[in-house]
Amino acid sequence: MADCLVLIPTYNEKENIEKMIHKVFSLSTPFHLLIIDDNSPDGTAQIVKQLQQTYPDQLHILERKGKLGLGTAYLAGFKWALEHQYDFVCEMDADFSHNPNDLERLYAACSKENADVAIGSRYITGINVVNWPLGRVLMSYFASSYVRFITGMNIKDTTAGFKCYRRKVLQTIDLDDIRLKGYGFQIEMKFTAWKHGFNIKEVSIVFTDRREGASKMSGGIFNEALWGVIKMKLRSITKKYKPAGN
Repeated sequence: MADCLVLIPTYNEKENIEKMIHKVFSLSTPFHLLIIDDNSPDGTAQIVKQLQQTYPDQLHILERKGKLGLGTAYLAGFKWALEHQYDFVCEMDADFSHNPNDLERLYAACSKENADVAIGSRYITGINVVNWPLGRVLMSYFASSYVRFITGMNIKDTTAGFKCYRRKVLQTIDLDDIRLKGYGFQIEMKFTAWKHGFNIKEVSIVFTDRREGASKMSGGIFNEALWGVIKMKLRSITKKYKPAGN
């Protein structure tokens, strides 16, 4: 059995999902895939189910009743991964903004280089973003600066959604206590892992904006992250964090 599960949340990704699945399974590392689909009206889940005939032991699907948010999708995926005894869990987007080839580098950072959390970082070696308008690049870059200022984390890409976790990180974090549900979820997971004392490593990647399908980004997502980070930091003052490995 593969020891690493890749989580991909989907909502209306029929243009990308088949190509993404084939690509992940073409890599030299024998990853397994869990697609977490939020009842996509475009038939994304049906495409995945058809491909399960080709990849019966590697490809899995978790279907949910509606569009319940990115954070809750990943939390459901984390719990599924723990139940099925995977040692490493990666998360990535379906739209090829995250290069599937980089999965192997993130996995290696955790499995061979002693990282507990590996982050696919757009900003560790400058600004590695392709096809984003300047305004969005600046918003993302300064959002990470804002999060570093509020939290004290020395992480360049605090909002990154391309990551690999060791199993023990997900076992240590109280997943039911994660409050932020949009892109703020990515910040809260990093912050909580950092507060527990886990070793976090950034791996430089190039992020390329989606070419097919519609973006899920909205102003509400950024507002949640903006105010949610402050609330998260205030909550952490009285919260007790179990030391990593204990």
